[in-house]
This record gives sequence, C-alpha cells and structure tokens, in this order.
Amino acid sequence: MATCIQRMQKALTQMNIQLANVISDLSGTTGQAIVRAILNGERDPHKLAELRDRRIHATKEEIAKSLQGNWRPELLFIVRQQLEMYEAYQRQIAECDLKLREHLESFASALSIPVDEGNSPQSKKSKRYRYMPQFPLSNELMRISGVDLTQIDGVDAMTAQTLISEVGLDMNRWKTESHFASWLGLCPDNRISGDKVLSRGTRRVINRAATALRIAASTLIRSKTYLGAQYRRLRTRLGAPKAITAMAHRLARLVYRMLKYGQKYVDKGADYYEQKSRQQQIDFLKKKAAQLGLQVTLAQP
Repeated sequence: MATCIQRMQKALTQMNIQLANVISDLSGTTGQAIVRAILNGERDPHKLAELRDRRIHATKEEIAKSLQGNWRPELLFIVRQQLEMYEAYQRQIAECDLKLREHLESFASALSIPVDEGNSPQSKKSKRYRYMPQFPLSNELMRISGVDLTQIDGVDAMTAQTLISEVGLDMNRWKTESHFASWLGLCPDNRISGDKVLSRGTRRVINRAATALRIAASTLIRSKTYLGAQYRRLRTRLGAPKAITAMAHRLARLVYRMLKYGQKYVDKGADYYEQKSRQQQIDFLKKKAAQLGLQVTLAQP
C-alpha cells in the first residue's frame, strides 16, 4: 500500500501537482478525495480544493495553487492503476483481518467475565494507527491470555499479538524469567576463556518476539512513565543500542510475569523513578564518603 501511494505521489509531482506541499499524507481523506476526483475528470483547482477536510491546516487557496499542473494522460493512467492496486491491497488486508478475528475467536477464554468491546483495554492509548486491524484486537488478546499486555508502556496491540503468536501462552516452558530472556537473546553472553573475557554482547538470535520488544523499547524515549524515565537514563549512560537491549530485557521480564502469574502492570510514574534514582545516588555518595572518612550533609532546599 505504501509503495502504491509513493508511485501516485511521484506521478502527481511529474504533472506539477504539488499536493505534498499542503497534504502530509496522500492516503488520507483529503488526498484520496482529490485523487479520485482528478481521475473522474475534474480539473478545476478550486473545485478540487473544496474537497479539503476541515482538519487540514492548509487553506483552500493554498491547496488550489498546488493543483495547477499539466494533466498528462500517461501519468494519469499510472495514478489510476496504482489506485486500483491500492484498493486491492486494502481488500486483501480486510480479508486477512477477518480471518485473524475468526482464528482468535476459536481460542478458549481465560477470563470469567467477558471483555466489553465498548471499553477497550487500550483506552489510555487512544491514538489508533491505520495499520491496526479493524476489530478490537486488544480485547481478543486479553480474553485468550487473561492479562492486558498493552498496559505495559511501549507495548501496543500489534506488539502484544506478535509476542503471543511467537511465544504462546504457556510460560512453564521456561523455568524462570531469566531463562525466557536468554531464549530471546536479550541477556549478556560473554565469551570467557581461562578467566579472560574475550568478547561481550548478546547472542545472535533471530526472533520476532525479541525484535518486537526492541521496537517497543525504542518508543519509550518520550514516554512520561517509569519505564520511559528508566530508558532515558540508560540511554544517557550506555547509548541507544545498549539501552534498547536493556529495556527490551526489562519488558520481556514483565511479559513473562504477566503471562505466567496473571499479574497486572501498574505504572509508578516518572517522578517516582527520578526520586528513587536520586536517593540511590545519595546513598552511594554517603557510602563513598564514609570510606574516605568524610560525611555528606544534604543542603537545605
């Protein structure tokens, strides 16, 4: 679908139709309405600008200026073909979502009380992305697993679906959460010979669940939560690659506990983490000062 949109955008640009200057996404409501009107024979820039959605920041005059181009028939033919292919992909994805929902509904429910479809467990993450399935995926995953993995910061419904499909629901295959993190390749695997460390790093594991956890960890950079504050601190100390692996390890442990013991995740907030980190630093300084025969006195606020 993304490739079709890019080819449509290229053909329009070659016709000097500069929609990219006023519309950020050609696959949106305004972009699709204008493209379909052009293919139906409309050439008046002002009439095309009337199709502007109220959420578009650009004015009708600005959109009309971007629609003054040459209407080359060979490029319009390309746009029409790409639009038809775009619609075909949309139909195939809808069929895939329907089949996915039927498959999820075949699983036995792990909850005694059915999940209310009108109250999605991912309500705190109200933003809905276009690639999300057209049915309450979070509710189905919560029903078959008994826990809501999307309550973990950074984990959305698609990430939770990847984890459950790759890992399953039976956590008894791993003795502890450390074994689970090792299986995912998210723990240190130092090469040691004769008490000498030859190399440090994690094992090279090709695992979709581990990849999903790394992507989830990277989204915590702006999260105003406990995990977000922890990730930003690790990123400052270790750098982005190591911090992402460390946070993916942390998320893997949370997923293991929730799926095995049915525990719920409760966010303590970024302020709690900052206070905890500050207290740890104060305790370390006091211990170091005591070893040097000194005493640390906190300044009055």
